[in-house]
Amino acid sequence: MKYGCPEVFNTDQGSQFTSEAFLNELKLRNIRISMDGKGRWMDNVMIERLWRSVKHEEVYLKAYDTVKQAKQSIAEYLDFYNMIRPHSSLNKATPDEFYDQHLLKVMAA
Repeated sequence: MKYGCPEVFNTDQGSQFTSEAFLNELKLRNIRISMDGKGRWMDNVMIERLWRSVKHEEVYLKAYDTVKQAKQSIAEYLDFYNMIRPHSSLNKATPDEFYDQHLLKVMAA
């Protein structure tokens, strides 16, 4: 894993995220659990925006022959999205650049 284990896992209250087995996996890794309240669409807006981009800029434009090909192509797109594609909401920085800048500020503090 490039960035290690997350400190907090934020999700909605879907059954896949509220199961005892899933929650125990987070607890074993000392990951804090943050669940959005019912109808809290704003809490997931960033990840929803990411998946919109993945679908409209990658998935809907391709006809994958195999699951393996789909995984490879989507992984390549996510690399592009994070390392090459500038984001207007990040002042034209890539997510990797933005994260690295934030990390430097935190480490300097």
